[in-house]
Amino acid sequence: MTCMAAAGAATPAMADAVPVGVPLDAVRTTLGVDVPHLATGVPVPVVGAPQVPVHHTGDMLPTPLLPVVPIGTELGNTLVTSPVPNLAGRPETDGEGSLDAPATTVRTRTPGLLVGSPLSMPDGSNYGLPNVTTPALGVIAPEITGAPQALLGLR
Repeated sequence: MTCMAAAGAATPAMADAVPVGVPLDAVRTTLGVDVPHLATGVPVPVVGAPQVPVHHTGDMLPTPLLPVVPIGTELGNTLVTSPVPNLAGRPETDGEGSLDAPATTVRTRTPGLLVGSPLSMPDGSNYGLPNVTTPALGVIAPEITGAPQALLGLR
C-alpha cells in the first residue's frame, strides 16, 4: 500500500491524445465544393493525486481544507488543410493553406481553499471552553501551464 500511495502522490502521467479525423466527405459530395481536411487529437485528461491536507498544532482544521488537484493532458497534433482558389480564376495556380499545431503538454491545478477555525483551542481561563475567533479565509489560485504553438502555411 505504501508504494501505491507514493506513486499516487506524483504529478499525473500524460496520456496520449486520441487521434480523430473529421469526416467532411459528405459536404464535398452534397455541395460539390472542395472542403478542408481536418485531423486532430482529442485530449485525455489524467487526474493526479490531490495535495495532502496537513494538521498543524493549534489548528482545528487541516491546511488546506480543499486541496488542489493536478490534472495533465496532451493536446494532440492538429492539421487543417484547405484548398485556396486563385482569385484570378486560373485553376492551375490554385494553392493550399494549412495550419499545423504540434502536440503539446498542458498541466493544470484546480483552485484550493484555506479556512481558519472559528474557535480557538480550549482555554484554561475560560473553564476549558474555546474562544470565538475570526476565521481566516484564503483561496489558492488555479494554474495552467503549457506552450501551444501553430504553424501557418500557404503553397
